[in-house]
Amino acid sequence: MFFTGKKVTQITLGRLTCFDYLCGMLLRKAVLNILKLIFFWVVVFDIQRIIFSIHNFGKFKEVGFIEWLGAFRYSIRLDLASAAFLSLIPLLLLTVHFTINSKWSRKAFFWILFAEIIIVSLIHGGEINAYTEWNHKLTTRVFNHLFHPDEVFRTADYSMTFWFFLYALIEIASGIFIAKRFFELKETSAPKKWYWNSLISIGLFIIPGSIFAVLGRGGFQQIPINIDSAYYSKNYVANDLSVNSFYFFAKSYLLYTRSQTGVQFPLIEEKKAKEILGDFYLSENNNETRIFQNERPNIVFVILESWTANAVGVLAPDKGATPYFDKLSKEGLLFTKIYATGWTSEVGNSSIFSGYPALPEVFISMQPDKHRKLPCLNQDLKKAGYSSHYMFSGDLKYGNIGGYFIDHHFDEVLDEKDFPKHLKKGKLNYFDEDLFHFLTEKIDDTKEPFMHCAFTGSTHSPYDHPRRGIKKWDGTESDFMTSVAYADKCLYKFLKDSKSKKWFENTIFIFVADHGHASPAIQNPNLTSFFHIPLLIWGKPLKKEFRGKQINHLGSQTDIAKTLLTQMNLPSSKYIWSKDLLNPKSPEFALHTITRGYGWVTPEGNFSYQMDAKIYPDQTYQRVDLKKQKSRCHSFMTLLYKEYLNL
Repeated sequence: MFFTGKKVTQITLGRLTCFDYLCGMLLRKAVLNILKLIFFWVVVFDIQRIIFSIHNFGKFKEVGFIEWLGAFRYSIRLDLASAAFLSLIPLLLLTVHFTINSKWSRKAFFWILFAEIIIVSLIHGGEINAYTEWNHKLTTRVFNHLFHPDEVFRTADYSMTFWFFLYALIEIASGIFIAKRFFELKETSAPKKWYWNSLISIGLFIIPGSIFAVLGRGGFQQIPINIDSAYYSKNYVANDLSVNSFYFFAKSYLLYTRSQTGVQFPLIEEKKAKEILGDFYLSENNNETRIFQNERPNIVFVILESWTANAVGVLAPDKGATPYFDKLSKEGLLFTKIYATGWTSEVGNSSIFSGYPALPEVFISMQPDKHRKLPCLNQDLKKAGYSSHYMFSGDLKYGNIGGYFIDHHFDEVLDEKDFPKHLKKGKLNYFDEDLFHFLTEKIDDTKEPFMHCAFTGSTHSPYDHPRRGIKKWDGTESDFMTSVAYADKCLYKFLKDSKSKKWFENTIFIFVADHGHASPAIQNPNLTSFFHIPLLIWGKPLKKEFRGKQINHLGSQTDIAKTLLTQMNLPSSKYIWSKDLLNPKSPEFALHTITRGYGWVTPEGNFSYQMDAKIYPDQTYQRVDLKKQKSRCHSFMTLLYKEYLNL
């Protein structure tokens, strides 16, 4: 071949011309680059797994090396599916480049590829850090926080912020470095027979594009691939490593946009659902047990951030971190089988005060048009002459918690901006000791009867509370357990100081967690025991025969509303999803959510179900009971979801 400027002298090579040879060479390069697209993303995903494993090394202590390697084998189908989706636009640009062979088509290909690398790296960089605290993969729950970006950085300690940026930059840099060496798109002086190149380009896009579509759905089988295809271990951490992070996040986004909410729920015919649950509420208002010495005590709610029962000594399978709470439980009425409805604070608060259960991927406090139609404890207490006050030592815009309480007409809603400015402040909030001191001052200035509510924060990451007099906890979840020990001491001092107040004699204290948390005993957030939380009623107005007593009736946060209103002889019929925990005839069950799934627990056992993977991460029912309890759970969710749509 001889080139003169942009002209090509055609020399016959057998039956082929130089033009034919050059087109064939370009075609082979185009096909090679298309194949490299898929392989490139698989390499990127495996690099991410290695970085994740290094940062979260402690999570893999029960995963052997051979089992760890299995993640790279069993991940391949989801990796290929993710690679196929990410390669569609670059594939289109490759075919355009083959057609016109220009500088801008080459640049467009690399800019799109680099943009995808940045997105994938940011998702995974966030997951690496979030996993340390959440114990599950990154979901679009993060969007609830990104509406308020300062929350993301305040709930993470400085090291987490540093690691996020470091890992994101490492993954972006390595991805770009590999891409530049994988793909060689050079301009050539080939003759521009655009009509011929265009025909080839159409074939180049349609044929690989069709193959990518097949890879994206995982094959020709009737049901498309799902995250369960990457599950291979009994260890949830190993499975989380195997599941492609980009794929998991994208699937979560579909639920976040509500395009699949309800579609994946186990909905059944409404009439049948009511028949199945026909015996649930037959004895709803027949409870004559009264635990208060009078019907109108003052009420102080203390919402305990992340206080899992597995960290509370009196409820934990092992040694807990709460000697003072354990002592209080011997003076109050302790409910031993209470479960959180969800795993975030906004869900916990709306469940407690509105008696409203959680649905997977539904955050009712974020939907004012719906949550304003729910009942709320303070509104019913107001009719009995109570004032209502809510206090948090951080920022209440997170999860629209503040908006929820304002919409439900609390007389006073306070957060960090209302605290005395001279107080020392942690990264996320003021410390529990100062929260309780400020709460005491507010109660002193409040006319009785009242309902005061305080939401603690020191047991939330980054756990930067004062450490004086607090022994450092060792082992798994050491920072969290140390923070519980600190919060426990602050709680006890608050009650000790309250005893000298005039309002103390007629005040009932209700201590309940907003949700569970990983603990030395339980780290897997898919297990029902992860959602086991404490509920304690304590105070002088509690009748003596109930002090030191334990109630083993199984229920959830949603049941607090009806239980409390019944004890005060106030109407509770609006709380249709709540039941009286002190009525021995009320049904014993709790519905809770897991990450993109749900769980059900009764005295006979429990199960949790992951909607995407279509598996049961936790299942303890006998076979004879499982079918019945699944039917009851699905009936309950059917009726709950129907009401949610109608709110």
